[in-house]
Amino acid sequence: MHTADYVLDAVVVGAGVIGLAIGRALALAGLDTVVLERAGAIGSETSSRSSEVIHAGIYYPSGSLKARYCVRGRELLYDYLRSRAILYDRCGKLIVAADSQGERRLATIAARARQCGVHDLRMLSPQEVGALEPAVAPGPALFSPSTGIFDSHQYMLSLQGDLEAAGGVVALASPLLDGHLATTGGHSVRVGGREPTTLRCRVLVNAAGLWSRQVCLQLTGAVSKLRVPQQYFASGHYYSYSGAAPFSHLIYPLPTAGGLGVHATRDLGGQVRFGPDVRWIKEVDYAFDDSARVAFSAAIRRYFPALEFDRLQPAYIGIRPKIVGSGAADGDFLIMGQKMHGVPGFVSLHGIESPGLTASLAIAEAVVDEALGVA
Repeated sequence: MHTADYVLDAVVVGAGVIGLAIGRALALAGLDTVVLERAGAIGSETSSRSSEVIHAGIYYPSGSLKARYCVRGRELLYDYLRSRAILYDRCGKLIVAADSQGERRLATIAARARQCGVHDLRMLSPQEVGALEPAVAPGPALFSPSTGIFDSHQYMLSLQGDLEAAGGVVALASPLLDGHLATTGGHSVRVGGREPTTLRCRVLVNAAGLWSRQVCLQLTGAVSKLRVPQQYFASGHYYSYSGAAPFSHLIYPLPTAGGLGVHATRDLGGQVRFGPDVRWIKEVDYAFDDSARVAFSAAIRRYFPALEFDRLQPAYIGIRPKIVGSGAADGDFLIMGQKMHGVPGFVSLHGIESPGLTASLAIAEAVVDEALGVA
């Protein structure tokens, strides 16, 4: 079978929201760019199986990449959505506590958020919470006015449109077969599809999300310089809630190990959904397991006592790519560039979970600077 060869400036592996944002940024920087996607549509995994929340940057350790890129990315994202007339709602959220011990945790969260540049949080008394959200169990809460929701699918389509308008290409149904990293000169990747194709490029970005470790293991050459991180998967189940919405804001409990707790969000049409929980899995599997609905509803009732069990309906599963496993402290984003592995023009992203959607434009800025050697 004939194998075609093409020489490009940049190749990005993965057309989720992170890959699209990076591809767009590379194309806008004047690079001839192709974004490869093994599926038949953009953003079909982690990017489209989230809460669609614009996070304020509250929970993350000061100085972490999650904190830095979430705060920066939040403002970039709001500006982008306004400029493109993409639907969003800066509705705000409440992080609720059940007792005085929880209130102390809220104070700790607020102090950490201030260290990260989030200065608009406000502590609410139980009476203020009751006035804002009568259905929420009485107790103190932390109010975040910068948190919002948006149409993430429209956002990804807009990123793709920007990329293509700048001369870039998104190649769907184009799985990476293997590749070669070069310490000097260009890298190359072999792409499947209707006809095997070899792409040669000076910039190669691994933004494959759940499959980032696998992509690294498919590379040869200077790959010996990489310390490929381990990959762990945490699935999260979401339930829709039929009928009228009980809340006007997003409602979050105190965060739990591996996630932010089973929280209540809503979409732009007003439909409420609850989730995600955290279940550690060994393989990517989107089959919905309804067996924990009772435990799931118990978690919700801690802040929403009037929950009607029969109104919960299985919705979908999201899977978070993690670089640490169960029982470990939450990991940070990992963006491996030349400073880390010594291979020029190659950037590999790992553990890009929440708040990756919010941080996508800020991550893209950082990756382009890293790939092009900008100090």
